[in-house]
Amino acid sequence: MRIDSGQLETRLTSSSGRSLAFMTNTERAMVMLLQDEGDPGEHAVDPEAEGASEGFVLSNGQDDEYPDEDTVPMGEAFRLVEHIVGTGSWPADARWVVDR
Repeated sequence: MRIDSGQLETRLTSSSGRSLAFMTNTERAMVMLLQDEGDPGEHAVDPEAEGASEGFVLSNGQDDEYPDEDTVPMGEAFRLVEHIVGTGSWPADARWVVDR
């Protein structure tokens, strides 16, 4: 598994240029959908979450901290990714915001 090997960022890109980005600190994850390179995109949120979490290490070595409301617990992140990969869109019950 990528997480077990310390690879905490994954990006899946379709032939149309649309991509799904997943970054985790192993407890919470940032899940983003981007239309193309440079698109600010849209991301999953957890509006009731409080505080912030650090340890989101990107492939370029950057170590980020995000407000917990802008990330989701790992179980929810995996559910979202599975649905997006299978259908191309957020689940009907997902909570997400557009950053464009």
